Amino acid sequence: MSTPVRVDGLTVRHRRTVALDAVALEFGRGVHGLLGPNGAGKTSLIRVLATVAAPAAGRVELLGRDVSAHRERAEVRRRLGYLPQEFGFYPGFTVREFVSYIAWLKEMAPDTVPGAVETAVERVGLADRIDAKVRTLSGGMVRRVGIAQAIVNEPELLLLDEPTAGLDPEQRVEFRALLREVGTSATVIVSTHLVEDVAAACGRVTLIESGRVAYRGSTEELTELGGAPSGDAVSGIERGYTAALRAHRGAGAEAGR
Repeated sequence: MSTPVRVDGLTVRHRRTVALDAVALEFGRGVHGLLGPNGAGKTSLIRVLATVAAPAAGRVELLGRDVSAHRERAEVRRRLGYLPQEFGFYPGFTVREFVSYIAWLKEMAPDTVPGAVETAVERVGLADRIDAKVRTLSGGMVRRVGIAQAIVNEPELLLLDEPTAGLDPEQRVEFRALLREVGTSATVIVSTHLVEDVAAACGRVTLIESGRVAYRGSTEELTELGGAPSGDAVSGIERGYTAALRAHRGAGAEAGR
């Protein structure tokens, strides 16, 4: 079986800014955390993998298909789920109608849609609000609607950009459990600023800074990189994250001499 996600020489530019610089990455089945400072290139990578943005250069292969071809790209879109940082919706739609609309866009078989919609909404804890207008929901509930539309088609590749924004602690715990469940049979990539979410839900971590890969490894390895506790309130994986960033910056400074 081919690797579900493979990119090579991936370069993304926003006008004169290089967001990703010749990145090479592979992601297998399971839950992967994507970390990095603001502006590091995480969202640019997620958008390319979601096929909503085209790279300036490089090869992108998703679910065994080269998405530079329109037919292959269309097939991949039916098999993936995507939650952007901000997603639009028709305010007059109910939760059921909105998630059903996304299922229709993914060309799901019509007879499977009603049950799939109810299952997805139940999995995010909104079964009792399924016929409520989306505009009447709280910010956290709207975010959960976004997660529901991303998983309605039981995607083989699930891409989530800051998925826990607006969720309370209890909801975040439930969401992490959902990620682990989905990751048993799919490839899940979660871009987030919340290192603790990565520690709780992800098996492997990719750290990006200034458009380049700064670190790759397991969550356990990243935690070990942080060393012994220092007596403050910083978690082991947060210390590891900081250590990995500093090591990458130090290597870059040394190479630039």
